[in-house]
Amino acid sequence: MTDLKLVGLCGSLRKASTNRLLMLEAARRFGDAAFIEGDLSLPLYDGDLEADSGIPDAVQRLADQIAAADAVIVATPEYNKGISGVLKNALDWVSRTKGTPWANKPVALVSAAAGRAGGERAQNMARLCLTPFRPLLLTGPEVMVAATSKQWDDQGQLINELNAKALDELMQVLRRHAMAQQSF
Repeated sequence: MTDLKLVGLCGSLRKASTNRLLMLEAARRFGDAAFIEGDLSLPLYDGDLEADSGIPDAVQRLADQIAAADAVIVATPEYNKGISGVLKNALDWVSRTKGTPWANKPVALVSAAAGRAGGERAQNMARLCLTPFRPLLLTGPEVMVAATSKQWDDQGQLINELNAKALDELMQVLRRHAMAQQSF
């Protein structure tokens, strides 16, 4: 068996984003794998730009990373009751690339938000936005870290035991699906 490849997408560009912390914590709990964080610092999707210049290199690189991955973690913040423009823009751009990088790809959604729902609406919206690409969207356990600014220790690890337990279980499920994908 070859080494597992795991890609993480964080819908926040801030370096200190708690969604980035959650994505990195998920990758750590996933276990042994080559991990790459996809760069979502992409130009805004513009059909004229695509027609004039084609798919930007950064977009193609992201699509290639997703296609080559055995599994993907998507960490979505909740902005104004939905996913961030950064995440939606990346999904829109990748949808314009050749092939089907998301098809049958095991995908785990996680979210961290300041509010008490922990990003539940953003996860619901992310599921709707990802569904046309036909990934294998894991249904749970759901990981939604509420009051996120209070949920991390100085090393960037979750301190809430319920969240940590759910994240461990979700990463075990993701790992099983990733390993099953390798056997095809």
